[in-house]
Amino acid sequence: MATCEGNEARPVLNRVPPLLTDLYQFTMAYAYWRAGRHNEPAVFELFFRDNPFGGGFSLFAGLSDCLLFLQNFTFSDDDVEYLRSVLPAGTDAAFFSYLKELDCSSVSVSAVPEGSVVFARVPLLEVSGPLAVVQLLETSLLCLVNYASLVCSNAARFRLAAGPRRRLMEMGLRRAQGPDGGLTASRYTYIGGFDLTSNALAGRLFGIPVAGTMAHSYVTSFSSLEEVWPQTLVPCGGGGPIDFICLVKGWLGRVCQLLGSKTSLVREGELAAFLSYAIAYPQNFLPVIDSYSVSCSGLLCFCAVALALYELQYRPLGVRLDSGDICKQSLEVRHVFKECSKQFSVPQFESLIIVGTNSISEQSLAELNKKDNEIDVVGVGTHLVTCTRQPSLGCVYKLIEVRGRPRMKMSEDPEKSTLPGRKSVYRLLDADGPYLPMDLICLSEEAAPKAGVSLTCFPLGLNETLQTVTPAQVTSLRLDVFTCGQITFPLNSASESRERAQISLQTLHPLHKRLQEPHDYTVSSRYQQLEYMTSAD
Repeated sequence: MATCEGNEARPVLNRVPPLLTDLYQFTMAYAYWRAGRHNEPAVFELFFRDNPFGGGFSLFAGLSDCLLFLQNFTFSDDDVEYLRSVLPAGTDAAFFSYLKELDCSSVSVSAVPEGSVVFARVPLLEVSGPLAVVQLLETSLLCLVNYASLVCSNAARFRLAAGPRRRLMEMGLRRAQGPDGGLTASRYTYIGGFDLTSNALAGRLFGIPVAGTMAHSYVTSFSSLEEVWPQTLVPCGGGGPIDFICLVKGWLGRVCQLLGSKTSLVREGELAAFLSYAIAYPQNFLPVIDSYSVSCSGLLCFCAVALALYELQYRPLGVRLDSGDICKQSLEVRHVFKECSKQFSVPQFESLIIVGTNSISEQSLAELNKKDNEIDVVGVGTHLVTCTRQPSLGCVYKLIEVRGRPRMKMSEDPEKSTLPGRKSVYRLLDADGPYLPMDLICLSEEAAPKAGVSLTCFPLGLNETLQTVTPAQVTSLRLDVFTCGQITFPLNSASESRERAQISLQTLHPLHKRLQEPHDYTVSSRYQQLEYMTSAD
């Protein structure tokens, strides 16, 4: 049985108490209780209606948080007293005694594994238990799944836009919608395919590799070499301290001579900043070089300091570009690195890392790939964590069964109608079939489809057309993850969910992963929606 101990569980327990929900959940729960219906067995399912960002897929995320929330669902005395103060004065006092005893010991959940590729209309969670309890869970579960799945899917799209070679760093904490938004984004962008985060707390809690360079403010805080202290650096291999300022000045003259540049144009404050940082972190030297002028100052200062570090047997990392045409600048930077490598016989200089930032969006990242550039790592913030192209996934939580009888929502908008009854979901695969792969939604009591056996089905949508398919492979998408108040499926770490997400994406056909005008993935049912409607009284 999984427990809620450890760094990954802590933020969920701290930030998602049962009171984090809408007030109307309590008014409905009271009305159920008042009518004596609160213990009726009921089933809800959670799904979304459209793939996000105009894309062809989504990644399901937030499951581990949901399970920890359910396992620890209890109201404190303070919670109940607060509810007593905000619910209408006529609320029966016995209801508050009922709330004090409430937990999820009678709740069970089946779910798609976290990190799985999923599609619109496919039930991601099925939650069953006493009517009042599973009603109270609605808002909290939606909160835990909606943003996590959205930002995870956004990260996957950035990864597809970047390609497999380039490393991606999430650096959106300062732009996120509050501390929780920033922490959630760091975890789920890593699961979606990012390699690094700048968020130190996310690194501690979730084991995500952290990285950081320096800000422009550090560079501009220096104005002269007199501010550099200490001024010496001990060689990596040992020995007496070396006058590092003198050593770097010598290298600066040689670099300027090689490149035909003027030392008079170099900003002394920028050189001082690089010197000071290199003395502090000689093995992790990666400055931002565009605080003033890349070609006239920043790049020259970096090369001089980096070559001095190599002379003392240290290994600098590279540079960061944060403004202007970073593609064009990266080509210039790499050219200079190669020239220095050749002229000064430092082979490692040629392969120093170039990091590109500067308000990177999915579109600009895709455009970057079309241009010649030498950028090794891309840092993404605002457009990643705020999901600027689409602010919400729009997950919904709908009642599908009460007392063993199916229930559905019927709407004047056909797309908002729901499919009644408990269901099973299968993924059907066949490399040669014209209608496969597809996800098939069946009633839970139906026999599972079998590989090699043909079946008829109806794609979900307004224009349902009967199809006959013969799957070569059938996989059940949902697993029992929470049974009678206990977590029954191993909680995945961020790295485990990341691995699942990347494997799941690899199995998806490239046509469905296209960032623009992807092919629609088929989700079908065994019955037409009209037949579902007549089955729900």
